[in-house]
Amino acid sequence: MVSIVMLNNIAKADEGMWFLMFLEKNNMKDMTKMGLNLTAEQIYSINNSSLKDAIVQFNGGCTGEIISKEGLVLTNHHCGYGAIAELSTPQNNYLRDGYWAKSKAEELKPKSLYVRFFVRMDNVTVRIKSLLNDTMTEARREAVINKESAKIQKENDNDGKLTVSVRPFFQGNEYYYFVYKDYKDVRFVGTPTESVGKFGGDTDNWEWPRHTGDFSLFRVYADKDGNPAEYSKDNVPLVPKHFLPVSIKGIKENDFAMILGYPGRTNRWMPAKGIEQNINYAYPAWVEGSKTGMDNMKSYMDKDDKVRLAYASKYAQVANYWKNRQGMIDALKKHQTVKFKTEQETKFNKWANKKENKVVYGNVISDINKYYDMTNAKARHDNYLATIFRTSNMASVPSRLGKALENYAKANEKKRTEMLPGIKAEIENFFESIYMPIEKDVLVAQLNLYTSKSKDFEIAPIIAEIAKNNDNNFGKYVDNAFALSIFTSKERLLAFLNLPSEGLITGDPLFLLSSKLIEHYNFKSDSLKKVENDYLKSFRLLVDGLQKANPNAKYYPDANSTLRLTYGKVRALPTDKRNDAKINNYTTLQGMVAKHKKDDLEFDLSQSVIDLYNKKDFGRYADKAGYMPVNFLTDNDITGGNSGSPVLNGNGELIGLAFDGNIEAMAGDVVFDSKLQRTINVDIRFVLWTIEKIGGATNIINELKIIE
Repeated sequence: MVSIVMLNNIAKADEGMWFLMFLEKNNMKDMTKMGLNLTAEQIYSINNSSLKDAIVQFNGGCTGEIISKEGLVLTNHHCGYGAIAELSTPQNNYLRDGYWAKSKAEELKPKSLYVRFFVRMDNVTVRIKSLLNDTMTEARREAVINKESAKIQKENDNDGKLTVSVRPFFQGNEYYYFVYKDYKDVRFVGTPTESVGKFGGDTDNWEWPRHTGDFSLFRVYADKDGNPAEYSKDNVPLVPKHFLPVSIKGIKENDFAMILGYPGRTNRWMPAKGIEQNINYAYPAWVEGSKTGMDNMKSYMDKDDKVRLAYASKYAQVANYWKNRQGMIDALKKHQTVKFKTEQETKFNKWANKKENKVVYGNVISDINKYYDMTNAKARHDNYLATIFRTSNMASVPSRLGKALENYAKANEKKRTEMLPGIKAEIENFFESIYMPIEKDVLVAQLNLYTSKSKDFEIAPIIAEIAKNNDNNFGKYVDNAFALSIFTSKERLLAFLNLPSEGLITGDPLFLLSSKLIEHYNFKSDSLKKVENDYLKSFRLLVDGLQKANPNAKYYPDANSTLRLTYGKVRALPTDKRNDAKINNYTTLQGMVAKHKKDDLEFDLSQSVIDLYNKKDFGRYADKAGYMPVNFLTDNDITGGNSGSPVLNGNGELIGLAFDGNIEAMAGDVVFDSKLQRTINVDIRFVLWTIEKIGGATNIINELKIIE
């Protein structure tokens, strides 16, 4: 038998995003040796309170943790960014100036914000796979899985009171369902100034040494019985099943550290050709398209606080992935990841083509490679087009809202009456955070970029026609479309609701543009569907075959926004002269103040921070060596979605808050680098110091269970 070195996902000590239900089998022995003092039952229990009851998915894209018996939630500043921006005005700019509720009456309710508690999970692989067979197309397979998943959801949702999600793992070789309880009354409690919460801005993003107080606070409210409820003044703070005690004892090199959270997406099983496609086609388009959108947004945001607040969250999201994707390109090239994966696939192919394996696995690699060879140009095209949707509201909203308006126009009076409040609310919300000069410039710039750079794959026919009629310049066309469209005017849209006309929507220039762009993005030719079908099947067989070839190894599945645990230790990077710390596993307030640049949008600090530093007024939060810690490093395995995750010591006490990774290991979503991969965390002592000394919010400090 050919010996195969696994493509990834064979566990090393600090690598892996693990299911909580299998900790006893896979991880407890290793974790205990490293310094864990808890049992598996104390981390994940269905019948008793456990650590998992203090971890929440925050608004669908981040992680948060409950840190008091009154439902106080700690997460990242950048996770709360959108809600804070929404609640801010030029007169009360909480995003810029910070905010601390000194009582529960001062806590503020954003329009739409929720947290999700994990209740339990279970394995339904046998049940689902018993309904599948090898003759099914991938589309048929998906339909069968979806039908059975709906049954599983219905069986476990407690008459709609719980949310149930059935998810595939190991590329569709295993299936599990997850049960959640969602709370929608979540209120804003506090945040540091943006100069602390986002210190370093885009310049320091993904970099170490880092000096960022990336945290914010919210509170979960429930009805008097502790059940989820819509916002009401009668709701009360949630009494959680478990909350995290906070340790201010400090950290040192090689201390045990574990993180629980909701990592969004990794691609550790991705084939070599897929990585090559991202490096050469997909990610360069993503980077260029993102920068184009950012530049056009920023030119207006810098001139007007109201505009800046309206676009702050969108800009931050685009900017984060812009730097991430460029870092991915650089890291994947530097580490020769394509070469590494190709060598491993060559070994797998030898195993796959042995007599006993060939019928099932013999064509796996060739079918995978055929798919990527066919879709390289499409990947570039799709990413230029996708960045239009990410950065231009007018490329996406008119299609979605327009279809609702079209259905409204077709409906009878009774149905219209039912639809009216939802549509009206969407219109009102849209125009609260829209600035037409930005929208116009972003759309023009993105259409020009898309037309000129999307090579070797047919661009959307509507764009080709417009370009032909306008000498490849979209300025005049967009000006006219904005002038004629009802989607650029709240008054026109609201008037439409009184006198609906289907033709007014179907003939609207921005509805046509948006709809045709989305239609083209989603279109697949018959030949592509065939190759994609073979690819999906082969990718599933690749993962299955790799596990069968190494049956004694421990494997972890790719991240997919389900709750996971990762464990490792506090671990320094090589000495860096930019860091004043004695060991390069932490940073200090001294280093933060040294970076200070007055009136600089990225590196300014308030006078109160500087004054407290000069007085060395660190209270009980100073390290025993005398310095005020800011950030620290662990070697945990995380990715996007882990933002806001708690960093816990061996006793399950909160020592920090994960918020970033280091750019040297930016390839981590594809391949884990055990030498360089680090998680950058806010030291919980800096969080508490900021709340107490800068914010004066001793009421918040008094809620916490602090271990000294």
